[in-house]
Amino acid sequence: MRKGEARINQCLKGPGASGISRRLLLLASTAGVAGSVLPAAATQAIANSPRILRYSDHEPLGGMRTRFLKDVVFPAIEKESNGRLKIEDHWDGEIAAAYDALGAVTQGVTDLGAVVPEYTAKELPLHQIFKSFPTGPTASAQVNFFRRVYAQIPAFTYELDKNNIRPLFFGTGYPVAFFSTTSLADLDGLRGGNWRSASFWHHDFLRNAGATPVTMHWGPEVVQALRAKTLDGLMVNVDSGYMLKAHETAPNVLVSKDLWLGHLYLLTINKDVWATLTQRDKNAIARATEKSYRALGAVMDKSFETQLDDLRKAGASVRTLTAEEVQHWADLTRYTDVQAIWAQDQKSKGVEGIDAVVTKVRSIMDEFVR
Repeated sequence: MRKGEARINQCLKGPGASGISRRLLLLASTAGVAGSVLPAAATQAIANSPRILRYSDHEPLGGMRTRFLKDVVFPAIEKESNGRLKIEDHWDGEIAAAYDALGAVTQGVTDLGAVVPEYTAKELPLHQIFKSFPTGPTASAQVNFFRRVYAQIPAFTYELDKNNIRPLFFGTGYPVAFFSTTSLADLDGLRGGNWRSASFWHHDFLRNAGATPVTMHWGPEVVQALRAKTLDGLMVNVDSGYMLKAHETAPNVLVSKDLWLGHLYLLTINKDVWATLTQRDKNAIARATEKSYRALGAVMDKSFETQLDDLRKAGASVRTLTAEEVQHWADLTRYTDVQAIWAQDQKSKGVEGIDAVVTKVRSIMDEFVR
């Protein structure tokens, strides 16, 4: 291969080359000037092109979390980097479905991606502990909880490191709500009923509260089961219940900001890609996420109240639980016993340091909910 052709091929492969730059290079090659030096204007255009970072998300653009990324986090990254970095966002599983997201970022199929630890329990066993609490902080305090955990327990970052990814931003969802087909005075009313939940932790919580946990694919069949009364209700984050229109067949809703979901959405970057960024751009991303965190709490609070208003407008009976009722739910779940059983199972599978991690995470959570 001649020297000029090698230079063109290298430029074509280089990250961040814009469509215009590629066309310039191809035109130069077609014109038989592969052995010549590129015009100064073309060289400068390449140098000034932004670095394109491709982002993948399994959810459609429209919910609170996805809109916050699109409208706040990504623009902040571009602004703080003075345009040197640009996010090319792809939604609704266009690049990778939910259960494939970790692998897509790990293998570099995408530069950035939303990773949900719950979907990859084998690869991220320690991260499963987050959903093991029945109550917890909300809004900005919820984000601060995760930031504190990562800062004080290196095992979590190390677990991500083993999967060739690095966390950039913590996104969370709405709290848990209980959608019931019949009037539900309080959570003691779960006893004897059939309740659907996706989380293995919540299955144990429901069982300890006297209910029968049900596993069922999330979709129209859930609504059909509610209508047929083979399901008595759902234990699910309030927005998912609303989006499925569960309130049309299970219109009695008990909810509280303190009903912890612990569903973590990690904005991650491939470690190899991270290593290629300049320190200036790494610092820009850090500033962008820090500024975004300052706005996130208020957005979460407002969107939660909007969600409840939407449910009421749709005809649902929505009641917010008292602090005493929330604590009663925590007692019913016997979550510390559930955590202990889970930890023992993880040790039998060879997961190291599990007891120390559970103890430390529980200690940090206690600081946030006391």
